[in-house]
Amino acid sequence: MSEVQHSTQPGEMAQRFIELVMMQAQQAAMFLGQLPGPDGSQPQVNLEYARLFIDQLEMLQEKTRGNLSNEESQVLGGVLSDLRLAFVKASSGAPPEAQQSTEPSITPEPSLQVPEVSTEPEADSGSRKRFTKSYGS
Repeated sequence: MSEVQHSTQPGEMAQRFIELVMMQAQQAAMFLGQLPGPDGSQPQVNLEYARLFIDQLEMLQEKTRGNLSNEESQVLGGVLSDLRLAFVKASSGAPPEAQQSTEPSITPEPSLQVPEVSTEPEADSGSRKRFTKSYGS
């Protein structure tokens, strides 16, 4: 069986990565009650499923650490930050109107420009602040 090889440009791969992150973020936002269901129904909160999608994004962040462009890292980090905040608010029983203001930005920029990759070594990874999961439960 022969393999089909697809030629993809670095910008196309970056766009696909950001689309993957956005799809996961949309699912998490839906389970946090920030988006209506797929059938247009009222938003429902399901913290267990929301946590699953947030955990998947965190795993993706950890497994791709050091291999992402600045823009990819910023998108993933920003989405995770927004979702974590929304999760804490949803789990604390904050009213839905308060949650609306923290809705994650899940629309990528239309023109994706992949920045040049620096060849300089990164700062000592031991000096980076490590985050631990705390969902307020």
